[in-house]
Amino acid sequence: MLFDTHTHINDEAFDTDFSEVLSRAEETDVRRMVVVGVDRVSIARVFPIIDQHKYIYGAIGWNPEDAIDMTEDDFQLIKRELSHPGIVALGEIGLDYHWDKSPKPVQHEVFRRQIRLAKEADLPLVIHNREATEDTWRILKEEHAESIGGVMHCYSDNWKWAQKFIDLNFYISFGGPITFKNAQLQRDTAAQVPLDRLLVETDCPFLSPHPFRGKRNEPARVRLVAEKIAELKGLSLEEAARVTTENARRCFRIHENG
Repeated sequence: MLFDTHTHINDEAFDTDFSEVLSRAEETDVRRMVVVGVDRVSIARVFPIIDQHKYIYGAIGWNPEDAIDMTEDDFQLIKRELSHPGIVALGEIGLDYHWDKSPKPVQHEVFRRQIRLAKEADLPLVIHNREATEDTWRILKEEHAESIGGVMHCYSDNWKWAQKFIDLNFYISFGGPITFKNAQLQRDTAAQVPLDRLLVETDCPFLSPHPFRGKRNEPARVRLVAEKIAELKGLSLEEAARVTTENARRCFRIHENG
C-alpha cells in the first residue's frame, strides 16, 4: 500500500473526473493520501473530501507566496478548523523567495504565527521551502518546531540540509522531480536519507513524474516516485511502499486498523 503524503486533489483541475482519479489511485495501491489547502478557496474544498473519504486526510495552512493576503479572519479560520478530526497537519506553510509577491518580513511573521499555532494544536507541520533553505531552517529552530516535527515537502536541497531538518524531527518527502533527468541532487540526497525518515508524494496536479512530465499529475503516479526510491535504496517496491507508509502514519500520528 502506498501513501501519497501531499496532494491538491481539491484543485479545480480534478473537477471533471475526481472519482476516476481516486479509482486509478486505488488500482495502483495508493490507499491513503493527504489533501492540502493553502488559501481560503482550497481550504474550504478540503473538508467535503475528508468528510466523504475515510482514508483521505487533510492539512490546512496559509502558503507563503500569499502571506501578504492573509487576514486575521483567515488565521482564526485555520485555528478553528484544525480541531476537525480529519486534519492531521498544519500546512503547507513556509518560505518562498522565488516569487516577489510577499515581502520576506511578512512571510516570516506568517510562518512563525502558524508554527506557534501548530504547537498549540499539537499537529505536525508541512513545510514549503523554495530558495529559502537557511531562513526556513533558522525559523523552525528558533520556534522549537522539533516538538511537533513534520514534513519537508517536495524536498529539493542537498543532504547536508536534509540532515539538519531531520535533526529537527522532520521527514524528507520526495515527489515527481526525483524522476527527472536533471534531478541528480535530489537522487543523491534521497540515497542518503535514512529509511525511517523518507516519504513519497505527488503534489498533484503539479510536478508529474517522468514519463508524464508536463501533464496533469495525480495520486496514482506516486507509485513512480516510490519505484525510484526503491531503486535508489536497493529495495523492492513492496518494501519501499511499506516503509514510507509506516513513516507517513507515524509522522501524521494516524492510528488505524488495517
